[in-house]
Amino acid sequence: MSQSVHLLTPSNLAVPKHNTSFLSPFNRRLPVTTTTATTAVPVFPKLSIRAASSDREPSVIVTDNGTSSLGLQPPASQPDHALSSSIEVDAVTEAELRENGFRSTRRTKLICTIGPATSGFEQLESLAVGGMNVARINMCHGTREWHREVIQRVRKLNEEKGYAVAIMMDTEGSEIHMGDFGGASSAKAEDDEIWTFSVRAFGYTLPERTINVNYDGFAEDVKVGDELLVDGGMVRFEVVEKLGPDVKCRCTDPGLLLPRANLTFWRDGSLVRERNAMLPTISSKDWLDIDFGIAEGVDFIAVSFVKSAEVINHLKSYIAARSRDSDVAVIAKIESIDSLKNLEEIILASDGAMVARGDLGAQIPLEQVPAAQHRIVQVCRQLNKPVIVASQLLESMIEYPTPTRAEVADVSEAVRQRADALMLSGESAMGQFPEKSLAVLRSVSLRIERWWREEKHHEAMELPGVGSSFSDSISEEICISAAKMANNLGVDALFVYTKTGHTASLLSRCRPDCPIFAFTNTTSVRRRLNLQWGLIPFRVSFSDDMESNLNKTFSLLKARNLIKSGDLVIAVSDILQSIQVMNVP
Repeated sequence: MSQSVHLLTPSNLAVPKHNTSFLSPFNRRLPVTTTTATTAVPVFPKLSIRAASSDREPSVIVTDNGTSSLGLQPPASQPDHALSSSIEVDAVTEAELRENGFRSTRRTKLICTIGPATSGFEQLESLAVGGMNVARINMCHGTREWHREVIQRVRKLNEEKGYAVAIMMDTEGSEIHMGDFGGASSAKAEDDEIWTFSVRAFGYTLPERTINVNYDGFAEDVKVGDELLVDGGMVRFEVVEKLGPDVKCRCTDPGLLLPRANLTFWRDGSLVRERNAMLPTISSKDWLDIDFGIAEGVDFIAVSFVKSAEVINHLKSYIAARSRDSDVAVIAKIESIDSLKNLEEIILASDGAMVARGDLGAQIPLEQVPAAQHRIVQVCRQLNKPVIVASQLLESMIEYPTPTRAEVADVSEAVRQRADALMLSGESAMGQFPEKSLAVLRSVSLRIERWWREEKHHEAMELPGVGSSFSDSISEEICISAAKMANNLGVDALFVYTKTGHTASLLSRCRPDCPIFAFTNTTSVRRRLNLQWGLIPFRVSFSDDMESNLNKTFSLLKARNLIKSGDLVIAVSDILQSIQVMNVP
């Protein structure tokens, strides 16, 4: 027995984007017809709302048995003989649901950068068991063949072990950065040491305390007295002498130097931006890496140092032309002053954003980074785009087995801001304790999320309309209403049936208390949904008959002990715009 609301809207009824007068379709005056059935009324009467495509004002038929007083019959059930009898769900999530129930599931997603410390199949499996939702490959490091092997191992892990780990490829970008260390994984700069930054081609072996720089004009542009920041200020140097192609620098803030780290230099308290502003966002190497990512079927491509929406639109057009069947999402990395200036237009054009705090902290004063992070997270949420908080979350765990209290507080704040995902960089790529680092992110996320629910911190955040049609606006209203109902009724889970992932994304945007079971019939959509807050993606074949879909889903989930009779769920769908509230039979 269930209560349900169904809305069928004219497909050609368009509305201006962000027109708030259309954002509450339930406030429109609708002619209502009510009938009473002669049969016994069930405990949960059924409510059906239907809009005929030929009507200017959709007519509403309300009955207590699901039939129409105008003689219109609901769509006949469509038999689907090709329906599979199986359902795919992440193995770790399945175990959590069985052991601890709905409320135990983690809502914040976790991303691990894969490097030498975690590239083997066993290490990847350990990260997946520990809660990794997305594996990130950084094209700043390693060869394409090395990355191809990592991608193949992740795919094998998904196929053989039942995971849905997505793959994100991060482009190098054309900003100024250091080279490799001649085979060494890192180097330590101590206080007052003199290091040489050079544009010379030294080959494989570098002289002691020498660092290659990828920008030929580096020695010309810097001046004696400039401050050189490595990796967003993790190590700092002062320029003391220029000798042809070599720049001698004294270490003023010691720390760990990592290969390919970005370089920025400041003069008289201001960032020197002229040369970086002239460099293209996507370099010639990046385009080759993007071709590689498309060919390998990565799920996300993260673009470094995005300066405008034009770059994102250009890349999306390129991906569509290169592979018409490609389903690659584009993530904009917000890590420069230009990114912040054009934030809204960049996020609107992209499929998501990453708060790359390391490089961002090298371009704006450090004390401004927390406010910038909060703004980026809020804008992404309002525009219905997933947002990743990245860089230096647990930096100390590259070398030490426990984080600092400040790092735990930093992670807690990102979770409290309701970011979709948190990302490990050097901690998982080349750190000594990648699994422990992931465990810290997981445990802190679970604890802060539980505290949020126990304290009933329901935000009053305004969620502006993002739909471009009347039908899209109704979908938004349905998801907002479903999330509010879920919180008010204390339901166990929200079910969403989605072919593209859009409706699931709208539900995630509302950040309901309960987990969201997202059912899709496409493997690539299932992996992409694994980036978004609160979504537990399942792959299952389904038809256009919602009653059949629900019965099938209940049967499959009950057979795996993931739900039980009596659980209260709310179901929504982009197949048929509807809300249904029911107890599992």
